[in-house]
Amino acid sequence: MKKLFIVALLVVGMTSFAQEKKARPERAKMEQMTPEQRNQLHLKKMTLELDLNASQQKEMSKIIAEQSAKREAKMAERKATKDSVKKLTSDEIFAKKSKMLDEQIVMKERVKKILTPEQYKKWDDMKSKRHHGMKKRMMHHKDRKPAETGDKK
Repeated sequence: MKKLFIVALLVVGMTSFAQEKKARPERAKMEQMTPEQRNQLHLKKMTLELDLNASQQKEMSKIIAEQSAKREAKMAERKATKDSVKKLTSDEIFAKKSKMLDEQIVMKERVKKILTPEQYKKWDDMKSKRHHGMKKRMMHHKDRKPAETGDKK
């Protein structure tokens, strides 16, 4: 009986450690880099995956820099609105989402002009996989309680 109790205790202890999530060290390293460094790494990954030539790299570099600047501005705006009590109206939400979709359409058209059809298809597939992964992580994150996420509320 004593052995059974010890085994049960070990199993419970091991499962609690197995469920514990570690902070993502990759993300912490990326946050320490400057936006220019992150952009360069992003471009190099795209170059390796899509086999970009020099002119394509130059054009994609411009797009990546623009997207990065927009993303930083949006993050700052979200942080500012998160701190304030103001909630967006349905019209404001619609306008923001519409603007975001318009920007995505413009971005796709610009990338389509730069890449070959094969490269564009591969880029679109990579983007879809990344988007699906982010969506999956966000859904998993929503299911967790605030105490599990490390949020201090």
